[in-house]
Amino acid sequence: MAHVARDDRPTDKAERYQEVSEEIRAVLLGEPSRIARMATVASMLADAFAAFIWTGFYLVDPDKPGELVVGPYQGKLGCLRIPFGRGVCGRAAEQRQTQVIADVHAFEGHIACDSRSNSEIVVPVTDIRGDLIGVLDIDSADFGTFDGVDAQALERLISEIFAEA
Repeated sequence: MAHVARDDRPTDKAERYQEVSEEIRAVLLGEPSRIARMATVASMLADAFAAFIWTGFYLVDPDKPGELVVGPYQGKLGCLRIPFGRGVCGRAAEQRQTQVIADVHAFEGHIACDSRSNSEIVVPVTDIRGDLIGVLDIDSADFGTFDGVDAQALERLISEIFAEA
């Protein structure tokens, strides 16, 4: 049986993000490991939103500047490496700006890691010094899943979780 996200969460997207963000912060209280933080964020976001088919992180590879390498995630096999500037993740890393893509097939240079993906949001992740450490990538099989509510909530969560780690 496939896992289904909890059905007792608020139906309003902003309220759902608020609830799961509070839960994530509580679980991570005092946890210094960046990898543990990423794994927890990916797991808890994937559980909270049934539309998310891939939720995870791509990390800046310290041995290959300008390249992202797959990190903790929930979902089917993802791309292992993505150069800065390539695809939605690479663009977010290069520009250090959240990318909200309603239709990935209309995005020039989209990398199809999972053929089920139809929409995507990618949020840059920086450390306390403001250095890019990676991106949070979330895909959906539905078109137009992500909007400003997602961008604002995820940017706030990522800022809170990784500014201290």
